[in-house]
Amino acid sequence: MNSIEVKNLTKKFGNFVSVDNISFNVKQAEIFGFLGANGAGKSTTIRMLCGILEPTLGDAMVGGHSVAKNPDSVKQNIGYMSQRFSLYNDLAVGENLDFFGGVYGLSNEKLSERKKWVLKIANLEGKENLLTGSLPGGIKQRLALGAAVIHQPSIVFLDEPTSGVDPISRRNFWELINELSSEGTTVFVTTHYLEEAEFCNNIILIDAGKLIAEGNPKQLKTDYLKNSIYEIESDKVIEALELLEKQDFVIETSIFGNNIHVSVEEKFNDISRINKICEESGIAIKRINKIVPTLEDVFIHLLGTEKKL
Repeated sequence: MNSIEVKNLTKKFGNFVSVDNISFNVKQAEIFGFLGANGAGKSTTIRMLCGILEPTLGDAMVGGHSVAKNPDSVKQNIGYMSQRFSLYNDLAVGENLDFFGGVYGLSNEKLSERKKWVLKIANLEGKENLLTGSLPGGIKQRLALGAAVIHQPSIVFLDEPTSGVDPISRRNFWELINELSSEGTTVFVTTHYLEEAEFCNNIILIDAGKLIAEGNPKQLKTDYLKNSIYEIESDKVIEALELLEKQDFVIETSIFGNNIHVSVEEKFNDISRINKICEESGIAIKRINKIVPTLEDVFIHLLGTEKKL
């Protein structure tokens, strides 16, 4: 059963096409990752699916409601956490929860029950009177998520929910997302942290408003990357990168932190050749390893393919 069904969804701003005729489905209770670089069309798509932006063409059914024909019904039946921190910093924690609970029609015992749940998952039990603006980033994000689902919607949209928080807070946040999914909530999440996408059941990659790939993390790595990838460590990263990308056996190169990832032709298996080429140019190689590709490798490959077309 699908929670979201998108068909030929398009958004234009004047002559600029932000989202270009996209179609896909999201299953009930799955964690669905919608990935792309800044400006790819992620936020515009999520705002249309939340009934905030009117589509130029096409439609989507979200929880059984049309975003084009009945956006108000969509809004009443979803949770939404925006890219920026969505609560009021100058209100106390409890005041924020009272406000958002009221917006979603909660009151009395039900509101009290759901507030207790939010305070628990945000590690803020007994701290309702704390000023929201004084909270650490990770706690704020959990509180914002709690407020977004205080009314127990069947679908929650999270737009770059972990942007700007530390790695430990990001991991804790994803544990909470998994908990929501296990309880039956469909989670639609946009992120530019590709390592986070490993936690998603299904993923779509978008670039320049167009969908360029879909599948679970394993499928994306096996279906779109057929060539071996080597990780190379060197003190001269840029020089090594520029040298290797000129070699006839190299298909793609990219920088990953202080290392280089090199995609090679299918028949290539001579690591010593890489060492020799670099050493002859005065570039010392500390380490070369054949690695399992990451989603970032997939994304870089697909973006490179799109630009060549």
